[in-house]
Amino acid sequence: MKSKGLSSYGIILAIIGIILFSAKAVLVKLAYKFDISSEHLLLFRMLFSLPVYIVLALYNKPVQKENIKKIDYVWILFFGFVGYYLASYFDFLGLQYIKAGLERIILFVYPTLVIIISRVFLRNKITNRQLFAILLTYIGVIITFWGEIHTETDHLILGVLLIFLSALTYATYLIGSGWLIPKFGVVSFTSYAMIVSSICIIIQYLVFDRQDIFNYPTELYVICIIMAIFSTIIPSYLVSAAIAKLGASNFSIIASLGPVSTIVLAYVFLGENLSVIQIIGAVVVIFGIYIVSRKNKVLT
Repeated sequence: MKSKGLSSYGIILAIIGIILFSAKAVLVKLAYKFDISSEHLLLFRMLFSLPVYIVLALYNKPVQKENIKKIDYVWILFFGFVGYYLASYFDFLGLQYIKAGLERIILFVYPTLVIIISRVFLRNKITNRQLFAILLTYIGVIITFWGEIHTETDHLILGVLLIFLSALTYATYLIGSGWLIPKFGVVSFTSYAMIVSSICIIIQYLVFDRQDIFNYPTELYVICIIMAIFSTIIPSYLVSAAIAKLGASNFSIIASLGPVSTIVLAYVFLGENLSVIQIIGAVVVIFGIYIVSRKNKVLT
């Protein structure tokens, strides 16, 4: 049968948002040279972002205010908590126990989780194209990171579990985005969710840390501001707009471009090696994204 295909505009928004989010990894590596903890780095990222989200939340009202119920605001709190806060925190914790290569392979099961959860709870149909694209992109991610896997750790199972929880919570956030964005609008939903995530990170700092955060070098704060603008604020709205155009399931497949773009950015800006096998894996991922994005005859 004929498929209308996906919105080209939505695909472009998704790709730009994913690449900008991926640049965060490069900025994090630059920031770690200043001996900063992951908790403080996450705190700075959201502290510098928070004023923008507050201003945009105040000046943008929900697009379907008459259709929003009180429970929808409760869902905003929930998805803000599990999305950019809990998913990030599980990821940071898991990386203490397993290597980054294995982390990427486990983390990118989330497109599968998005489609499964959408099918079970929202009764969304799973197409053959989506299944094939998921399989192809995941094979590409495995090829790309296979050479970086080292499992010599005493806490392998704990690390794998934490990263899987990160994937699960992020998948849950994506599904919530696809459901709530039509009611709130891209700007309002993203602003509200990110404000919740920021508050969670600030509370975590005040309760469990309270160490001095004002004595880092100026360069570190500049890196964090760049991270807040270009790897948090801008991509968060782009991703929400892409989800509104494409749906959570299709966006999650295109998001498999994330680990590939991270490798390319690290090669360009950090001088890290880019092997032939990684290039092959990247091509496979990109082909999988092409499969789910193209407009022609497909099986459904």
